[in-house]
Amino acid sequence: MHDTVFDGRVADVRAFNRFFTRQIGVLREGLLHSEYTLTEMRVLYELANQGDQPASTLGRDLGLDRGYLSRILAKFESQGLVAKVPSPSDGRAKLLHLTRHGRALYEPLDRRSREEVGDLLSRLGEPDQLRMLEAMRTIRELLDTGSGLKYAQPFVLRAHGPGDMEWITRRHGAIYTAAQGWDASFEKLVGEICADFERHFDPALEHCWIAEMGGERVGSIAVARGGEDGVAKLRLLLVEEAARGSGLGSRLVDECHRFARSAGYRKIRLWTTDQQKEARQIYLAKGYTLVAREPVRAFGHAMVNETWEMALDADRPVA
Repeated sequence: MHDTVFDGRVADVRAFNRFFTRQIGVLREGLLHSEYTLTEMRVLYELANQGDQPASTLGRDLGLDRGYLSRILAKFESQGLVAKVPSPSDGRAKLLHLTRHGRALYEPLDRRSREEVGDLLSRLGEPDQLRMLEAMRTIRELLDTGSGLKYAQPFVLRAHGPGDMEWITRRHGAIYTAAQGWDASFEKLVGEICADFERHFDPALEHCWIAEMGGERVGSIAVARGGEDGVAKLRLLLVEEAARGSGLGSRLVDECHRFARSAGYRKIRLWTTDQQKEARQIYLAKGYTLVAREPVRAFGHAMVNETWEMALDADRPVA
């Protein structure tokens, strides 16, 4: 390639970087009008959303120098935001844990970040929002190929829109008929859940996400009111075969937790069956507890209905 052409492309990339950092405010001294830098906020984000983990894992996933990460963690420990707790699988190993104080500090900043991004998106119409998200996905795919970073996810999430509830109903029916042999009564049940969600939808307390890959719908999940004060329901979790193994199911559940906390819920509850092996593994990993089991015959099969719950404000005690 001619040097002049390549130099022009380098200049274009640098110009885009300058433009985008101005748009998202990372050049301000404190990100989100706080005392924390962008890198420090990334560390808090990982601990809040991925749970307890070794410092080595955190540094690898964020691509941070060991010494730099150590200084950030020392600052957080001195402020009571992060503590080291024993690993449940190896008492000699220590995991980084976001304390109750750390979560109380992080969550308002996370809400502020979502509000700022929401303001950015609201300047655009729906077609332009989707164009921008697709362009971002393309950039991420091209630059993160082979990096092994968890940010190299091939999907984008958006709020549900026209036709999405019909798609959720249809795909639940098709997938569970093929995988579990369930009859049409399951699709009918999902349709009733979707219709009820839309009929009584309260955007302050409820949200539904649609996941897309390459412009195609590949997943869904929703937070709905649970019928009790302070209790939310996790509903409509679906991941298409093409998206499995990408971390989408875990990411969708994380989005529900973030929304439920910001909406003021203290507990989240879900219904599943003993046949949903992959989903149950996600719930276990996220900290849900099985609170009720009931053998039933439903959708043409014998199964066990299960109710799982998680306290959203729970904080693991520090040893």
